[in-house]
Amino acid sequence: MPNLKDLKIRIDSVKSTRKITKAMQMVAAAKLRKAQESAERGRPYAEKMRGIVANLANTSQENGSITNKFLINKDSPTKYLIIVATAERGLCGGFNSSIVKLARLRISALLKENKNVKILTIGKKGREQLKRDYGSLFAEHVDLSSEKNLTFEIAKKIAAGIITNFEDDDFEIAEIFYNRFESVISQIPSSFQILPVEVSQQNSEHDNTNFEFEPDEEEILNELIPKSIATSIFSVLQENAASEQGSRMAAMDNATRNAGEMIDKLTIDYNRSRQAAITNELIEIISGAEAL
Repeated sequence: MPNLKDLKIRIDSVKSTRKITKAMQMVAAAKLRKAQESAERGRPYAEKMRGIVANLANTSQENGSITNKFLINKDSPTKYLIIVATAERGLCGGFNSSIVKLARLRISALLKENKNVKILTIGKKGREQLKRDYGSLFAEHVDLSSEKNLTFEIAKKIAAGIITNFEDDDFEIAEIFYNRFESVISQIPSSFQILPVEVSQQNSEHDNTNFEFEPDEEEILNELIPKSIATSIFSVLQENAASEQGSRMAAMDNATRNAGEMIDKLTIDYNRSRQAAITNELIEIISGAEAL
């Protein structure tokens, strides 16, 4: 059984840890509100942008065959780009591991089908977890640790690199993995195909109105689709930011409570040991007095 000094040192150590976890919980709570508002504001815009692209693509398809390179899905694609968006830091519960787990399942399934897979990671934690098993598949990494705030310019740079690689035929299908924010205790690992744009799965609204476009649909799509991809990536980054803070807040709350329970248990052990030591000293004193 540890002596009194060891127990005292451990109690002080756990108390210091509890102060840190409590402070991290409060910081995450303060950041969560802003991140949540940004994510919720960005969703309708990203969904509307995809809807506009879907409507234009459907109109183009009705008028003739689709020729836009960003909309054409090959019958038997063999080259895939898996984009894994995680956080730059840990201590946020299962936020990073849940995204990586979903990505692993997809990568494993593609490799079993003998597909050519490349991985692009956004955030250090995803890269660290995937590096051991799939290090040879890494194509690129986006480091956001130096960025204090997420801006649309960051998403545009990421989208520009992905589009360039797509045009160079480095891959045929790109899928992105992230966490969709639902609440502080609920973040849902999600994914969707970012390139080529899945027109058939978009929520397009059809009516009997015929529109004449100037310039034509093809030219509008060439201009609009890269913006739509950047918007989707920006929305993913916002969802991840809110999910990360929510997960960190919940994790630090659990850690703070666990530390409190540990302090209570160690305090009981300390008091018992101290009482046992006092009892032994009294017995020795009494035994010595009786011997005299």
